[in-house]
Amino acid sequence: MTTTTVTLAASMRAGTKDYGSGEMAVRALDGIDVDIAASEFTAIMGPSGSGKSTLLHTLAGLDRLTAGESWIGETSITGLSEDKITQVRRDKIGFVFQAFNLIPSLTASENITLPLDISGREPEDGWFEEIISILGLGDRLTHLPAELSGGQQQRVAVARALVARPELIFADEPSGNLDSRSGAELLGFMRRAVKEFGQTIVMVTHDPTAASYSDRILFLEDGRIVDEMREPTAERVLDRMKQMGH
Repeated sequence: MTTTTVTLAASMRAGTKDYGSGEMAVRALDGIDVDIAASEFTAIMGPSGSGKSTLLHTLAGLDRLTAGESWIGETSITGLSEDKITQVRRDKIGFVFQAFNLIPSLTASENITLPLDISGREPEDGWFEEIISILGLGDRLTHLPAELSGGQQQRVAVARALVARPELIFADEPSGNLDSRSGAELLGFMRRAVKEFGQTIVMVTHDPTAASYSDRILFLEDGRIVDEMREPTAERVLDRMKQMGH
């Protein structure tokens, strides 16, 4: 019997995160063990306050664990200096947040290539064009963020996350501000990025339809992973969320 070795894009062992101290301390993550397989689309779900965003931020090295250890690929980021963590994030990670985080004074095109410009790299031949074409941004590249609709701004943010071909993309409610059609287009593209381009995506969402685009869902409750689901459907996710007193 052959065992296939799963390549891990990120992982965490006994991950604990406390905010505040003493009697006011709040435990956001309570000893989490998790493996994020490469080239897989993982969604993180759970009630408000369950630790979803905290898990995303600590896996991504945006926030430090109080105890435990986390890795990006084979690199332990737990003891790294801020400079080193910043470098790992820059080289290996793309981010898509609900708030877009676009720079208002830069055009769509400049916003998209920003991660490459910062690290002094050129986009791979054809890759920039492919992303622009898939995301339908061709006629918007010279526009400033203020001249774009919410859906277009979010697509610019996704293009920016993908342009450097990061090994790992972290997305926090990426379709949260979009109408259902734009949201479905965005999620469909993220799914293609996993299936066709071998990206790894970790997405926090509260939306069962959004979660149904993923390969696997991790369910969090009170800072712990309480369940997971493979090949989810929106109906199954909704049923599972109802049991969690959502």
